[in-house]
Amino acid sequence: MAGKIPDLNATVRAGTGKGAARQARRNGDVPGIVYGGGTDPQSINIPFNYLLTMLRKGRFMSTLFNLKIEGQEDVRVICRGVQRDVVKDLPTHIDLMRLKRTSRVKIFIPVEFLNADTCPGVKKGGVLTVVRNEVELDVLAGEIPDSIQVDLAEAQMDDTISISNVTLPEGSKAVITDRDFVIANVSAPRALVADDEGEDGEDVAADEVPTAGDEAAAD
Repeated sequence: MAGKIPDLNATVRAGTGKGAARQARRNGDVPGIVYGGGTDPQSINIPFNYLLTMLRKGRFMSTLFNLKIEGQEDVRVICRGVQRDVVKDLPTHIDLMRLKRTSRVKIFIPVEFLNADTCPGVKKGGVLTVVRNEVELDVLAGEIPDSIQVDLAEAQMDDTISISNVTLPEGSKAVITDRDFVIANVSAPRALVADDEGEDGEDVAADEVPTAGDEAAAD
């Protein structure tokens, strides 16, 4: 299971309703709610600048977070909605859902390439090109893997590694199922490819090149 789940810090919001939410925004917070998990919903505040930084990192909606509220046990959550100002496009409210260990979640998992230094194709001068350094998986919240491992021990020059060639962690599946997408490939360096292709044009014999005198005669 993944050993590093990012923290998301929040505080309990006193009061509910539009009035309390407006007050939170005046105080520099983004109001939100945490629901699900078999317990009552809870109103929270998250510092505006802190949340904006998290949002700009990307993948916020598909990242599993460790919600930390002082005086409470940490709980795993995933974002299920961010309301934004229609003009400024800045966050005004956030919805978080608690997850049980048996809940399924879609989350991006990093790809780890094994035996890259001993890969036959690379040792012959090939270049490993990583097309995807992470893959979105559908997994159990309690069994999120640290990584997706791709073994390059037998990868040869011009080999392509697709998702169908990868053994995914038990209990997980790729979110993209309509195509066999590429994870990486081992290809020849561009300089070598260019040398192999050579020149497309044909050599012209010296006696076939017209001279200035010939051109004048033709005129």
